[in-house]
Amino acid sequence: MKEKLIENILKIEWDMFSHVNNISGTAPCQKDEKTFRIMRSSQFKALSENILQSYLDDLICAEKAGENLMTLKYARMMQRTSPEEYALIKESIPSVEPEKNIYIEKIVAISIEWERALHQKYPELTSRSRPISSKDDSPFVTSSETYMRGELSTYSSNTLKSYHEFVLQKYSEGGNLYEEILLNTVREYGFNSLQQANDNFTRG
Repeated sequence: MKEKLIENILKIEWDMFSHVNNISGTAPCQKDEKTFRIMRSSQFKALSENILQSYLDDLICAEKAGENLMTLKYARMMQRTSPEEYALIKESIPSVEPEKNIYIEKIVAISIEWERALHQKYPELTSRSRPISSKDDSPFVTSSETYMRGELSTYSSNTLKSYHEFVLQKYSEGGNLYEEILLNTVREYGFNSLQQANDNFTRG
């Protein structure tokens, strides 16, 4: 059931992602479906079926309405990464409901804590990833913090609430969602553990 949900999500997401209109034209990553599927599926494998089903419903609703959630996600990121360009499209982007923003900020706060712990534990491996804080955003680099806000803002209230509950539970149990996602990712590239992947990059 979970694998089927993930596959259905990936099909819609890839179609949306590959059709995002960039100011500078089609980006190389929009032609790399393999990497896209690895990165996104690694994330989804760490989530509950309840969240996945709700998010799939969001995607289907958006698709039927002719909306591209990937376009919306990246457009909202531009508020931090490219403020001048964002100002030109701001009026066409729907605002995020205050209730959703409360959930988003709570999720982001925990996620940043998880990422910082992960960077301390596996410094060589995580040095290849995005910077954590939005203070490091630029037209060429998008931080995890800004990326998270952009993605979470496209979720429906139902998906966001389910995600928030999932994050709180995992946090209270001492888990780290980002460690699970990264482990899923490195396994796709042939490593058995995060330590093995970190050691591989340490050796250079």
